[in-house]
Amino acid sequence: MASRAVTAPRRVLRTHAAVNIGSFRISAMIVGETESGELQVLGSGHRASAGVKRGYVTDMAAAAHAIRDAVERAEKSANTPVRSVWIACAGAGLASHVVAVDIEIGGRRIEDEDIEALLVEAQDMIQPDGRKVLHAQPAHYTLDGAHGVANPKGLHAERLGVDIHVMLADGAPVRNLTEAVQNAHLEVEGVVAAPLAAGHACLTPEERELGVALVEIGADITNVAVFAGGMLLGLHAIAMGSGSITDAIAANFGIRRSQAERLKCVAGSAVASPSDHRELVPVTGPSELGGEGSDSGQPVGPLARGADDKNRIVRAELIAVVTQQLGVLTGEVGKALKTMGFAGPRAGQVVLTGGGAELAGMADFMQSALGQPVRLGRPPQLPGMPEAHHAPGFATLAGLCLYAADDPVDIRAVGSGRTGVYNPAASKAGIMALASRLMRAMKEYF
Repeated sequence: MASRAVTAPRRVLRTHAAVNIGSFRISAMIVGETESGELQVLGSGHRASAGVKRGYVTDMAAAAHAIRDAVERAEKSANTPVRSVWIACAGAGLASHVVAVDIEIGGRRIEDEDIEALLVEAQDMIQPDGRKVLHAQPAHYTLDGAHGVANPKGLHAERLGVDIHVMLADGAPVRNLTEAVQNAHLEVEGVVAAPLAAGHACLTPEERELGVALVEIGADITNVAVFAGGMLLGLHAIAMGSGSITDAIAANFGIRRSQAERLKCVAGSAVASPSDHRELVPVTGPSELGGEGSDSGQPVGPLARGADDKNRIVRAELIAVVTQQLGVLTGEVGKALKTMGFAGPRAGQVVLTGGGAELAGMADFMQSALGQPVRLGRPPQLPGMPEAHHAPGFATLAGLCLYAADDPVDIRAVGSGRTGVYNPAASKAGIMALASRLMRAMKEYF
């Protein structure tokens, strides 16, 4: 399904394209960056997923075809072709840790060259242990051990330090994702951890600084991430998601998965009400009703378990199945938060996002079960963005575009082409460009 965006009010200087390769849906978005730095959605498109399970590519040909289809829909609505895209990685054994590095300054004023030398020094401190490094980004600097410095240039210190946020993933699954995109005749601009992309879209800088948990509920996997001090400090993946609710509905009522998905979205809820016992909901969708040559309006095929002769079930029974599965999922989320130290007196705001967060009453259910404040996380309403995409299910996609536009610094790109030793003869233009990108990246957190 493609969406037509509004005409650009200002001249677009550059475009960014992103693809979110999920187990339920593959979506694409193209944004333009104007002369004033404003982002606007030029076009978007999405379709049912294929060849992907729990964030892993399971059928290369099917995944590549689905990616190409989603991108072509976005290109058509934007009237703009794309050659390269940013993609998100939701599975692949994501792991996050922080590396602290410092160098001697000797009490003098800190210059751009010192910052670059520090980041070059930090490159040797990354220990991937055979895994792929997705990100290695400076979060904030320290002066003589004092944390929270956004930009140390011009300040004096004996020692200058930096905390580097490193995100790791298993290499093979990431290569499969990359190859699927390449087989769709596209280049991969970058691979971003899904929790980072979703956090970019849903969390405020203040939340990331003070401490917040982001729970991204996908179809097959739920990622629980904890942010503090402007960094993603902890990450835990749960091998269940909204698809588990769909499967439970299908199994309990003996119906097709497509029928169960429709029931969950149309009549499902995480919160029960007294009227649910009196309400009957049809299992059969409009497209499944008998047409010409049959009893008009009568369902085709067997009746659901416990349904009446019109294939309707009591809504209370549907909600009982939904809440039972949600209880299991919430229990796992609570365990993950406790493991990462985000529970008890240290507990704070929990933000729900992902397609599974769109179930009616989900935030209220989670808040009651976790005993912590919970809100829904939605991407910002960018100019030209279809209203349907201003929803938790499209947070990662929008976050990819925002991430691409911010162009955050990765220390592996600092001093590229050098041997790893700081070269004082480096061009001043290159250093100034680096400093400019560093300041832009730090504004997000301070």
